[in-house]
Amino acid sequence: MSGAVSGAVNAGRLAVVVPVYQEAAGITPTLEALAAQRDADFDVVFVDNGSTDGSADVIRAFAAERGLARWRVVDEPQKGTGAAADTGMRAAIDAGATLLARTDADCLPREDWTASVRRALTPREEGGLGLRLVGGELVARRDEGVGWPTRAVLRGAVHLAEAFGRVRPGNRGDGYLGPYMMAAGCNVGITAELYLAAGGFPRTKIEELHEDRALVNAVRRITRAYARRSDVVVFGSSRRVRAWGLRRTLLWYKDHAYKPEVVDIR
Repeated sequence: MSGAVSGAVNAGRLAVVVPVYQEAAGITPTLEALAAQRDADFDVVFVDNGSTDGSADVIRAFAAERGLARWRVVDEPQKGTGAAADTGMRAAIDAGATLLARTDADCLPREDWTASVRRALTPREEGGLGLRLVGGELVARRDEGVGWPTRAVLRGAVHLAEAFGRVRPGNRGDGYLGPYMMAAGCNVGITAELYLAAGGFPRTKIEELHEDRALVNAVRRITRAYARRSDVVVFGSSRRVRAWGLRRTLLWYKDHAYKPEVVDIR
């Protein structure tokens, strides 16, 4: 992967981390979205979280065909989005990344996503916004058969969830330096030094804890240099809505108030 960084922003080493579980049939659009980024100067660490469907082979074949030498797959046998994401972040840091971004294997980053993450996390004196953590805008994908009214409700629910999070007792208390901010795990960027200082994503299962919320709350005890940015855009999957319905999906994201028998929807 090669390419210059557009604009006046200096080029810290950026790595994108993508947890992967049983995504062989559906990951190609995500791979294409990453390969189409305008700012192509980044590494990608895909974390295969125990897939048995050949997901890693699909990724490696795509990378080989496109000549994407900075894409690699690492394994994490401990099941869970938190564990997989943390393994990927730390692998990226060990390889020299100073800026980190995460998306998921069923998401489509907008073509300016890596450029926007880099701009947000680059210090002001180097042409960036000076943030240490950025949470982006999550918009429902348009290619999954979900109508625009449901997509609009989902987008509104994200903002409502953030508003609720600001008054939620678990997100308040002594020691927080700034207000709660929702940073969905599939669209978040963080500097490597802050990731390590905050302890990283908890190495948990998806059923146990929203690991993105835990990371944000750890960051809030360290710095005020975090923000939501509407220019950092990822199109997220609505497959849970199709499997569970809108109400149950919203309850799932509300502290796992809905507990399905099958969490890993494919």
